[in-house]
Amino acid sequence: MSTFDNVSIVKQANIYFDGKCVSHTIQFADGTKKTVGVILPSALVFNTGSPEVMETVSGSCRVRLKGESDWSSYAAGQSFEVPGNSSFEIACDEPYHYVCHFG
Repeated sequence: MSTFDNVSIVKQANIYFDGKCVSHTIQFADGTKKTVGVILPSALVFNTGSPEVMETVSGSCRVRLKGESDWSSYAAGQSFEVPGNSSFEIACDEPYHYVCHFG
């Protein structure tokens, strides 16, 4: 799906890591939320509260989930899952556009 219809968008951006990651929260009528954002070239560590699915819209990244020793690569059209109350390392060599699906 290339668009989300009938949503509300929180105007205030979520800005992390000195601007290396910027996203906006979108809210659906059923109460679910997603974020749509960009990670600039960098290596970052994110903590999760709830489970997440990171959908790659464009660009690519390497990811290592908490407790794993190997990195996995993801490109446009691919996604990866992160358990709740966990963390993941992400490394991007180019701008990485994503949708984060919560829950």
